[in-house]
Amino acid sequence: MKTLFHTTAAALLALCATLPAHADVRVRANIGMVFDNRYHHDHYYPAPGYVAPRVPHGAIVVGAGPGRYWFHGGVWYRPYGGSYRVVQPSVGIVIPLLPPSYVTLTLGGLPYYYANGVYYRPVPEGYVVTAPPPEAATAQVMPAPPPPPPKADPVIYPRNGQSPEQLETDRRDCNRWATTQPNAQADSSVFNRAVDACMDGRGYTMK
Repeated sequence: MKTLFHTTAAALLALCATLPAHADVRVRANIGMVFDNRYHHDHYYPAPGYVAPRVPHGAIVVGAGPGRYWFHGGVWYRPYGGSYRVVQPSVGIVIPLLPPSYVTLTLGGLPYYYANGVYYRPVPEGYVVTAPPPEAATAQVMPAPPPPPPKADPVIYPRNGQSPEQLETDRRDCNRWATTQPNAQADSSVFNRAVDACMDGRGYTMK
Protein backbone atom coordinates (compact mmCIF):
# COMPACT_ATOMS: atom_id res chain seq x y z
CA MET A 1 0.00 0.00 0.00
CA LYS A 2 2.87 2.41 0.87
CA THR A 3 4.51 1.65 -2.46
CA LEU A 4 1.28 2.46 -4.33
CA PHE A 5 0.90 5.72 -2.39
CA HIS A 6 4.46 6.78 -3.11
CA THR A 7 4.08 5.93 -6.79
CA THR A 8 0.86 7.95 -7.06
CA ALA A 9 2.40 10.90 -5.24
CA ALA A 10 5.43 10.83 -7.52
CA ALA A 11 3.18 10.78 -10.58
CA LEU A 12 1.26 13.80 -9.29
CA LEU A 13 4.47 15.72 -8.67
CA ALA A 14 5.72 14.90 -12.14
CA LEU A 15 2.44 16.09 -13.66
CA CYS A 16 2.56 19.34 -11.72
CA ALA A 17 6.13 19.91 -12.87
CA THR A 18 4.96 19.91 -16.48
CA LEU A 19 2.51 22.78 -15.92
CA PRO A 20 3.63 26.28 -16.99
CA ALA A 21 4.63 28.45 -14.05
CA HIS A 22 2.42 31.30 -15.24
CA ALA A 23 -0.80 29.26 -15.27
CA ASP A 24 -2.93 29.21 -12.11
CA VAL A 25 -4.36 25.71 -12.24
CA ARG A 26 -5.61 22.95 -10.01
CA VAL A 27 -5.00 19.34 -11.01
CA ARG A 28 -7.65 16.67 -11.42
CA ALA A 29 -5.14 13.90 -11.99
CA ASN A 30 -7.72 11.13 -11.92
CA ILE A 31 -9.00 12.22 -15.34
CA GLY A 32 -5.89 14.01 -16.62
CA MET A 33 -7.49 17.47 -16.45
CA VAL A 34 -6.45 20.82 -15.00
CA PHE A 35 -8.67 23.69 -13.94
CA ASP A 36 -7.41 27.06 -15.17
CA ASN A 37 -8.85 29.81 -13.00
CA ARG A 38 -6.36 32.57 -13.74
CA TYR A 39 -8.23 35.84 -14.42
CA HIS A 40 -11.41 33.85 -13.59
CA HIS A 41 -11.05 31.95 -16.86
CA ASP A 42 -12.54 28.94 -15.00
CA HIS A 43 -12.21 26.21 -17.62
CA TYR A 44 -10.96 22.62 -17.51
CA TYR A 45 -8.36 21.43 -20.03
CA PRO A 46 -6.40 18.21 -20.61
CA ALA A 47 -3.19 18.46 -18.59
CA PRO A 48 0.12 19.03 -20.41
CA GLY A 49 1.62 15.60 -20.97
CA TYR A 50 -1.76 13.91 -21.38
CA VAL A 51 -1.68 11.47 -24.33
CA ALA A 52 -4.78 11.09 -26.51
CA PRO A 53 -5.21 8.36 -29.15
CA ARG A 54 -6.29 10.98 -31.70
CA VAL A 55 -6.90 14.72 -31.96
CA PRO A 56 -10.49 15.98 -31.61
CA HIS A 57 -12.62 16.26 -34.72
CA GLY A 58 -12.22 19.69 -36.28
CA ALA A 59 -8.68 20.32 -35.00
CA ILE A 60 -6.64 22.59 -37.25
CA VAL A 61 -3.02 22.04 -38.25
CA VAL A 62 -0.71 24.92 -37.33
CA GLY A 63 2.79 25.17 -38.74
CA ALA A 64 4.49 22.73 -41.09
CA GLY A 65 6.91 19.82 -41.12
CA PRO A 66 8.24 18.51 -37.80
CA GLY A 67 7.15 21.73 -36.10
CA ARG A 68 3.47 21.10 -36.71
CA TYR A 69 0.86 21.41 -33.96
CA TRP A 70 -2.80 20.43 -33.86
CA PHE A 71 -5.01 23.02 -32.16
CA HIS A 72 -8.55 22.56 -30.87
CA GLY A 73 -10.58 24.37 -28.21
CA GLY A 74 -7.55 26.09 -26.70
CA VAL A 75 -5.55 22.84 -26.43
CA TRP A 76 -2.32 22.18 -28.37
CA TYR A 77 -1.22 18.71 -29.49
CA ARG A 78 1.96 17.24 -30.97
CA PRO A 79 2.46 13.74 -32.44
CA TYR A 80 3.68 11.23 -29.87
CA GLY A 81 4.34 7.84 -31.41
CA GLY A 82 1.00 6.80 -32.87
CA SER A 83 -0.87 9.15 -30.53
CA TYR A 84 -0.96 12.86 -29.67
CA ARG A 85 0.36 14.53 -26.54
CA VAL A 86 -0.95 17.75 -25.01
CA VAL A 87 1.82 20.38 -24.99
CA GLN A 88 2.43 24.09 -24.54
CA PRO A 89 2.95 25.91 -27.88
CA SER A 90 6.15 27.67 -28.87
CA VAL A 91 6.22 31.46 -28.76
CA GLY A 92 5.67 32.86 -32.25
CA ILE A 93 3.15 30.26 -33.47
CA VAL A 94 0.18 31.95 -35.20
CA ILE A 95 -3.39 30.67 -35.20
CA PRO A 96 -6.16 32.05 -37.46
CA LEU A 97 -8.79 32.22 -34.69
CA LEU A 98 -8.83 32.46 -30.92
CA PRO A 99 -10.13 29.48 -28.92
CA PRO A 100 -13.88 29.53 -28.20
CA SER A 101 -13.28 30.59 -24.56
CA TYR A 102 -10.69 33.21 -23.59
CA VAL A 103 -10.13 36.23 -21.36
CA THR A 104 -9.40 39.67 -22.83
CA LEU A 105 -6.66 41.60 -21.00
CA THR A 106 -5.11 45.05 -21.26
CA LEU A 107 -1.36 45.24 -20.58
CA GLY A 108 0.59 48.40 -21.22
CA GLY A 109 -2.37 49.72 -23.16
CA LEU A 110 -2.26 46.75 -25.54
CA PRO A 111 -4.82 43.94 -25.90
CA TYR A 112 -3.86 40.38 -24.95
CA TYR A 113 -5.96 37.24 -24.93
CA TYR A 114 -5.48 34.43 -22.42
CA ALA A 115 -6.64 30.80 -22.31
CA ASN A 116 -5.22 27.56 -20.90
CA GLY A 117 -1.95 29.09 -19.70
CA VAL A 118 -1.20 30.74 -23.07
CA TYR A 119 -1.15 34.44 -24.00
CA TYR A 120 -2.02 35.64 -27.53
CA ARG A 121 -1.56 38.95 -29.34
CA PRO A 122 -3.41 40.06 -32.49
CA VAL A 123 -1.35 40.12 -35.70
CA PRO A 124 -2.42 40.57 -39.36
CA GLU A 125 -2.45 36.78 -39.90
CA GLY A 126 -4.53 36.06 -36.78
CA TYR A 127 -3.18 35.68 -33.24
CA VAL A 128 0.39 34.93 -32.21
CA VAL A 129 1.45 32.99 -29.11
CA THR A 130 3.50 35.34 -26.93
CA ALA A 131 5.58 34.98 -23.78
CA PRO A 132 3.79 35.94 -20.55
CA PRO A 133 4.10 39.73 -20.28
CA PRO A 134 5.98 41.09 -17.23
CA GLU A 135 2.81 42.88 -16.12
CA ALA A 136 0.69 39.70 -16.32
CA ALA A 137 0.08 39.63 -12.55
CA THR A 138 -1.53 43.08 -12.65
CA ALA A 139 -3.42 42.73 -15.92
CA GLN A 140 -6.85 44.31 -16.14
CA VAL A 141 -9.53 41.94 -17.36
CA MET A 142 -11.76 43.55 -19.97
CA PRO A 143 -15.48 42.70 -19.89
CA ALA A 144 -16.59 40.33 -22.60
CA PRO A 145 -18.29 42.09 -25.52
CA PRO A 146 -22.03 41.53 -25.91
CA PRO A 147 -22.94 38.73 -28.30
CA PRO A 148 -23.69 39.89 -31.86
CA PRO A 149 -27.35 40.04 -32.84
CA PRO A 150 -28.61 36.86 -34.47
CA LYS A 151 -28.26 36.79 -38.22
CA ALA A 152 -31.55 36.99 -40.10
CA ASP A 153 -32.48 33.96 -42.16
CA PRO A 154 -31.22 34.46 -45.71
CA VAL A 155 -33.42 34.66 -48.78
CA ILE A 156 -32.59 31.67 -51.00
CA TYR A 157 -33.21 31.90 -54.74
CA PRO A 158 -33.08 28.63 -56.75
CA ARG A 159 -31.23 29.57 -59.95
CA ASN A 160 -31.97 26.24 -61.62
CA GLY A 161 -35.66 25.96 -60.81
CA GLN A 162 -35.20 23.56 -57.89
CA SER A 163 -38.38 22.54 -56.10
CA PRO A 164 -39.06 23.55 -52.46
CA GLU A 165 -38.45 19.93 -51.47
CA GLN A 166 -35.07 19.91 -53.22
CA LEU A 167 -34.17 23.26 -51.65
CA GLU A 168 -34.90 21.92 -48.18
CA THR A 169 -32.83 18.79 -48.83
CA ASP A 170 -29.91 20.84 -50.14
CA ARG A 171 -30.05 23.26 -47.22
CA ARG A 172 -30.07 20.40 -44.73
CA ASP A 173 -27.12 18.75 -46.47
CA CYS A 174 -25.19 22.04 -46.58
CA ASN A 175 -25.82 22.70 -42.87
CA ARG A 176 -24.49 19.23 -42.08
CA TRP A 177 -21.44 19.72 -44.30
CA ALA A 178 -20.69 23.17 -42.82
CA THR A 179 -20.32 21.70 -39.32
CA THR A 180 -17.37 19.60 -40.54
CA GLN A 181 -15.31 22.66 -41.52
CA PRO A 182 -12.46 23.73 -39.20
CA ASN A 183 -13.65 26.18 -36.50
CA ALA A 184 -17.24 26.19 -37.82
CA GLN A 185 -18.67 25.10 -34.48
CA ALA A 186 -16.65 27.72 -32.60
CA ASP A 187 -17.24 30.64 -34.98
CA SER A 188 -20.68 31.25 -36.48
CA SER A 189 -19.24 33.40 -39.28
CA VAL A 190 -17.20 30.40 -40.49
CA PHE A 191 -20.31 28.21 -40.38
CA ASN A 192 -22.40 30.76 -42.31
CA ARG A 193 -19.74 31.21 -45.00
CA ALA A 194 -19.50 27.45 -45.42
CA VAL A 195 -23.28 27.14 -45.84
CA ASP A 196 -23.33 29.99 -48.38
CA ALA A 197 -20.52 28.41 -50.39
CA CYS A 198 -22.22 25.01 -50.38
CA MET A 199 -25.59 26.42 -51.45
CA ASP A 200 -23.97 28.51 -54.19
CA GLY A 201 -22.29 25.36 -55.49
CA ARG A 202 -25.69 23.66 -55.66
CA GLY A 203 -27.21 26.45 -57.72
CA TYR A 204 -28.73 28.84 -55.18
CA THR A 205 -28.24 32.57 -54.61
CA MET A 206 -28.17 33.61 -50.95
CA LYS A 207 -29.10 37.17 -49.97
